[in-house]
Amino acid sequence: MAGHDSGTQHKFTGIQKYFNSYTITGRRNYVLLTYASIAMIVLYFKLRPKRQTPAVTEK
Repeated sequence: MAGHDSGTQHKFTGIQKYFNSYTITGRRNYVLLTYASIAMIVLYFKLRPKRQTPAVTEK
């Protein structure tokens, strides 16, 4: 039959245990990682110090 082979058990070890495309938990972890990465990039650019220019220049 066509479709997902539900009888096969996937035995993942290491980081593949948490990040895989076969289980719902693995897919969810990829989504959370993506959202966290985007949030970190946005926070970096919002919170980094601005360059200050001197108010009075010497002549």
